[in-house]
Amino acid sequence: MLLLNFSHPVTNAHLEQIARMLGDQVIDVIHVPMHFDSISAYQPQLERLLAEVPLTADAWQQEQILIVLPSQNYIAALLVAELHGRMGYFAPVVRLRAAENVLPPRFEVAEILDLQSVRECARKTR
Repeated sequence: MLLLNFSHPVTNAHLEQIARMLGDQVIDVIHVPMHFDSISAYQPQLERLLAEVPLTADAWQQEQILIVLPSQNYIAALLVAELHGRMGYFAPVVRLRAAENVLPPRFEVAEILDLQSVRECARKTR
């Protein structure tokens, strides 16, 4: 399993939580630093960013990929659409949340969102 992280650093604790939830170990983590110029168009910036991700066209379609989305909603929406085009399906997404009653503040894995399943279920309601 490959984790593509478009957000804050992922810790060993996060990886352990993900492994428990999926019943599968994360083999590799690729951190993709996110910094977009808010004045310029986002799509060309995203395309340049993804060109730096060390995956071949075959790997995008064959690897088991899990995503940690960036926090900015417009970039996340573009990323989901772009990845669907490259992968042929919606990749599962790791949802993080602030842990309760801890100082300093930290995040924990809340759930794995199965976007492909959500899509398939939604198609039945139209």
